[in-house]
Amino acid sequence: MIWQARQRRGVALSAILVVALAAGATAVAEVGTDDRAGTGDVAPVTGFDLARYLGTWHEIAAIPTWFQEDCAASTSASYAMAEDVAGITVTNSCVEADGSLSQALGRARFTGPDDQGGLEVTFLSLLGYWLWPIAGEYVVIALDPDYQWTAVGHPSREYGWILAREERIDTEMLAEIAAAYAAAGYDTCTLLMSPRAVGDPRTPLCEVVAAAAPDAASN
Repeated sequence: MIWQARQRRGVALSAILVVALAAGATAVAEVGTDDRAGTGDVAPVTGFDLARYLGTWHEIAAIPTWFQEDCAASTSASYAMAEDVAGITVTNSCVEADGSLSQALGRARFTGPDDQGGLEVTFLSLLGYWLWPIAGEYVVIALDPDYQWTAVGHPSREYGWILAREERIDTEMLAEIAAAYAAAGYDTCTLLMSPRAVGDPRTPLCEVVAAAAPDAASN
């Protein structure tokens, strides 16, 4: 979910787009780690099916960014085919600290073949034209074979979002996702769990995974 400059107060202009996980302890079917362009690279998955990716995704964890600072809870993104122009509509939503709902509207498009999870997203338009020169990269680096969770990255590794169809996912899935980020060169401690309610803690992903590990449980 790459959020960029804000379009409305309180909403980070994000690229939680239709468009992010591979690998880890178990293979992720046809879009697993072995299907990425290279180990250690922030590379898009192959076998990507846009039709299955459309719909609503809930943010499970993310690397904090200044443009999401007003989002206090329940961050989500919805993707649909655009009717006015070619591409994908992006609707990012979140709840601010005062309980108000904020939304940002954008467009996404593929940066390469449409069977790979490499896209770009823009939330700025001028005179009805979307400004693609300032779009942000949105790279799906891993994806559940049933399209129940996705891991989104960025070549700089300064941005990352874990998204899921449900508001919560279990720690086994989180461990698999964390492994995918680590394989792509990310520090998994930079990803913080996203609050579902205002005031929820933002625990580092690495701590959540470590606490659920067998060795930790036995101690």
